[in-house]
Amino acid sequence: MRKKSLVIAIFLAIGGMVTVLCGLVMAEKMTPPEGQTYMPVVIEKSFEETMEMDSEVKSKYDERQQELLERRYDLSDMPSDTMMSAGRKPVQRGVRVKLHGDVTWEELSEMTPAEIKKKDLFPMGFRPLPHSKHSTGGQVFPQNQIDKMQELENRNLERFDTEFDIPTHFTPEYPPPIYLTNRPDLGDVSQGKVLSIKNYYEIFNGILTPVQMEGMRLLLTPFPQQQFNQTEDRKVEEPSLGVSCLDCHVNGHTNAAFHLNPDTRPQTARMRLDTVSLRGMYNQQIHGSKRSLRSIEDFTEFEQRSAYFDGDHVIAAKKGVNLPDRASQVVMMAQMQNMFDFPPAPKLDPSGRLIKEKATEKELRGEKIFFGKGRCAECHPASSYTNHEMQDLHLERFYASEMINDHYSIPDGPIKAFTLRGIKDSPPYHHDGRLLTLADTVEFFNLVLELDLTQQEKKDLLAFMLCL
Repeated sequence: MRKKSLVIAIFLAIGGMVTVLCGLVMAEKMTPPEGQTYMPVVIEKSFEETMEMDSEVKSKYDERQQELLERRYDLSDMPSDTMMSAGRKPVQRGVRVKLHGDVTWEELSEMTPAEIKKKDLFPMGFRPLPHSKHSTGGQVFPQNQIDKMQELENRNLERFDTEFDIPTHFTPEYPPPIYLTNRPDLGDVSQGKVLSIKNYYEIFNGILTPVQMEGMRLLLTPFPQQQFNQTEDRKVEEPSLGVSCLDCHVNGHTNAAFHLNPDTRPQTARMRLDTVSLRGMYNQQIHGSKRSLRSIEDFTEFEQRSAYFDGDHVIAAKKGVNLPDRASQVVMMAQMQNMFDFPPAPKLDPSGRLIKEKATEKELRGEKIFFGKGRCAECHPASSYTNHEMQDLHLERFYASEMINDHYSIPDGPIKAFTLRGIKDSPPYHHDGRLLTLADTVEFFNLVLELDLTQQEKKDLLAFMLCL
C-alpha cells in the first residue's frame, strides 16, 4: 500500500508540474491571460520574433481602429475662430459624434435611457473608446512628440506594433505654453519649445528654485516602462532608456498620449486613458482617473511603480522600475508639478465667475446654464471647476456591454471629476478621449443627465466653457 501511495503521489506531483508548465506556455500567448491577474514573467520568444510578428499585423490593427473612428465620428478639420491659450492652434468646432438608427439629437434626448438601450440608439461615439491595440495596451505617443524627442534626445518613442489614432487637429496645441504659479508676471515661459532633459536648465535658470529645478530634471528623465525598456517583449526597435513623465504631460500639460488604466483586470476590461493635464494640480485633492490617490506625492510615486507597468509590480521589478526616494526625489517632483498653473482666463474674476463688463450676453447666458439647468457646477464648481470627487454616470442605463476591437465595454464606474479650467486647451475629452470636441461633451451630458437643453442653450453653454 505504501509503494502504491508513493507512486500515486509522484504521478500527481509530475502531473502538477506539467500543468504549471503548460500554464506558463499558455500565459505567454496573452498579455495578460484572460481571467488572470499577473502577466507572464518569462518570455519565450526572442525580440526578433516578437518584432517580426507585431510588425506584420500592425497595419491590420491600425486599419481596424481607423475604421472604428470613421464609423463613430466626423473626423474632418473644422477650426473655429477661438484659439487655444498660446494662439498656436484653433479649437475645433461642431458635434463630431455620429448618430445611427435614423434619429436626431432632439428625438434622442426625448427618449428615456431604457428606450435608448432597448433600441440600441446610444451613439457609438459616447461609448468607451478602445485602445488602438487593446490586446497589448501601453503608452502610445502622438507623432509630434515622437519626432521632437528623436530630434532633441535621439530617443525613440515610436512603437512598431501600433500608432497614435486621433487626428492631430483634435489634440492640444504643440508645444503647450507653460504658466507658473511662482512667476505669473512672465506669462508663457516655454519660449515656444518642448521641454526635454537637454534644454530645461537654460529655460528655467533664474526662474525656478534649486528644489524645483531638481524636480523638473526628474520629471524629464527617462525611466523604463512596460513597452519602452530593454526586454524581449518591448515594443520599440532599439533597447530603450524608457519614457519620462513629461513625454505624456508635455510642458506640464498634455499631448493626448494614451494608454490603459492599470487598475482593472482582465485585459479586455481595462479602459483607455487619455493623458490629463498637470495644470492646477496644486488645487486638486485626488489624482488619477480611477485610483483616487490622495496626494500629488502618491500620484508621482505610484505612476512609476505601477502605472508605468500596467499595475504589475512583479513585471516592474523585472524591467527596471525606478523607485524614487519618497523623502527627497518624490517631494521635489511633486513640488514642481504644483508649480504648473492654469492658463490666463481674462474674463473670470478671482472667484472664477464671469466679469460682466468683459463677457458677452451669450457667455453670460451660458454661465447661468452652467450653474443652473446644465447641472455642470454640481461636479465642476468654481473657482477650480472640480469638486475633488469621483462620479459614476451609470452609462449602463444606455447600452449593453459588448466586445469591440478586443475591448469589453463594461460600465466606467466612478471616475474623477477633472477640472474644467483651461478646458479648451485639452482635447480630446472624457477620461478616454471618446469626445473629440467640447460640443460633443455638451451633447453627451445633455443626453446622459437628461437635461433637455435647447440648441441655443447648448451654444450658450459652449461659449461659457471657452472662457474657462
